[in-house]
Amino acid sequence: MEKIRSLITKRWSSDVRLDGKTAIVTGANTGIGKETAMDLAKRGARIIMACRDMEKAEGARKEISEDCGNENIVVHKLDLSDIKSIREFAELVNKEEKQVNILINNAGIMMCPYSKTKDGFEMQFGVNHLGHFLLTYLLVDLIKRSAPARIVNVSSVAHTWTSMRLDDINSEKSYDQVKAYGQSKLANVLCTRSLAKRLQGTGVSVFSLHPGVVQSELWRHLNSRVQVAVKVFRPFTKSSVEGAQTSIYCAVEPGLEKESGGYYSDCAPARCSRTASDDDLAQKLWELSCKMLAITWE
Repeated sequence: MEKIRSLITKRWSSDVRLDGKTAIVTGANTGIGKETAMDLAKRGARIIMACRDMEKAEGARKEISEDCGNENIVVHKLDLSDIKSIREFAELVNKEEKQVNILINNAGIMMCPYSKTKDGFEMQFGVNHLGHFLLTYLLVDLIKRSAPARIVNVSSVAHTWTSMRLDDINSEKSYDQVKAYGQSKLANVLCTRSLAKRLQGTGVSVFSLHPGVVQSELWRHLNSRVQVAVKVFRPFTKSSVEGAQTSIYCAVEPGLEKESGGYYSDCAPARCSRTASDDDLAQKLWELSCKMLAITWE
């Protein structure tokens, strides 16, 4: 069994330090977000945990601080399903922080029943893509002033499962929770490529990644049959620590800035789908995202 696990969980280690650097991790109170924050804190970074559930986040903050011996960790409220919350979080960071060297857009929801965000977007697309898109937009000037800096978008192999339905982006005509999840993750990869081009020459690099099939709370919305299948295949999945490795790799690996816009899996370059490589589609999605959020981002 251990040999099988070694094939699906590539080992990676690095002694890179982040002393004097500041990192934001969304969804840092649980799962791979928490493990990512833990690792960056051990490297000496100031950590801003951006979380929706403040009680759980505070508990995670104390645990990370005690384990790492790093007291430079703060928790701020961020609800990615609420534009008002995103703007308040970004305003606070822009006001209080001198720099943001690493932004890890990690938080997300997976295959939930149909619902909408507070601003009327289909929940998975709204949280997984639009929420992080707006957050990045609001912080990008600070990130550019902090260069060299990196933006890491946690996507998924699920981006290969579907196309981009620009004519029904909120799934109002029909809803398939699996395809809607895949569409949100496809948006992550497409906009990573677009953002990398827009940030050329600024010292800010951008990456998207597949963390692997991780033992996670994200599976809670799946039906009972799928839940059983997940338990059966549990030995072949990654732990949260293992699932966080590619996020950490994209955030700290020296020399990776030369590969800005790339898609990664198992701490190595990976091939994304043909649809995810469509620059024309990426531009259309970028324009639609800006329109939905009522922002101008050339």
